[in-house]
Amino acid sequence: MKPIKSPRSNIDRHSLGIDVRRELDMPSRRLFGKRILTLGGLAMLTGCSLSDDKSVETFLARVSRLNDSVQGWLFDPNRLAPTYTEAQITRPFPFNAFYGIADVPHVDGRDFRLKVGGLVRDRKDWTLADLDALPKTEQITRHICVEGWSAIGRWGGTTFREFLTRVGADTSAKYVGFKCADDYYESIDMPTALHPQTLLTLSFDGERLPAQYGYPMKLRMPTKLGYKNPKHIMEIFVTNTFPGGYWVDQGYNWFGGS
Repeated sequence: MKPIKSPRSNIDRHSLGIDVRRELDMPSRRLFGKRILTLGGLAMLTGCSLSDDKSVETFLARVSRLNDSVQGWLFDPNRLAPTYTEAQITRPFPFNAFYGIADVPHVDGRDFRLKVGGLVRDRKDWTLADLDALPKTEQITRHICVEGWSAIGRWGGTTFREFLTRVGADTSAKYVGFKCADDYYESIDMPTALHPQTLLTLSFDGERLPAQYGYPMKLRMPTKLGYKNPKHIMEIFVTNTFPGGYWVDQGYNWFGGS
């Protein structure tokens, strides 16, 4: 079957449909629980005419934002992701980043200072010893990658809710942002930040967090896809201004629910 093209342009509706499905499939793999919206219906929802290349880009961006909004609405801050036994841990746990393992950043823990800013009462820098002194918890949860693979790991640290409480974060704010040693950056919604399984991770499989998994610390969220879990965190800030993210700014959905 030949692709159907708009009479007003050279837009390939079949190819556009593929792009729309990609947007809807990242990361929730569903919209309103079923893929029941037509391309025309989505165009009406997003207010786009699909008459030229610029309008198509605007349309895809709005579909992505619509998907984010629906996921945020459906997110249950009290629902827990599945946990697993130690026997189910994936060993070796895969390495994954936007660069090769030889390019993993080196962070000197002795000089490490976590910067905290934005809508918080206490903006003091945190040393690794300060972070180690926080109450500890562990979880064995599944990491789900947008590329289609998953792995189970054992993560240890402190709940992010505990950390946000310690710094006096404004938990009515919309976002928490992260800047990392490898130039990665990410942001999450406040309900996810306060989720009981969102972990400021300092260890992996009972040992100090290895460099390839995010030393000196990463944010572990079993309710999010892997790209939403920032590693090598150097700065955390609370804000009402949308901070974006490394992959989000390249077209991935922002909410990133698994």
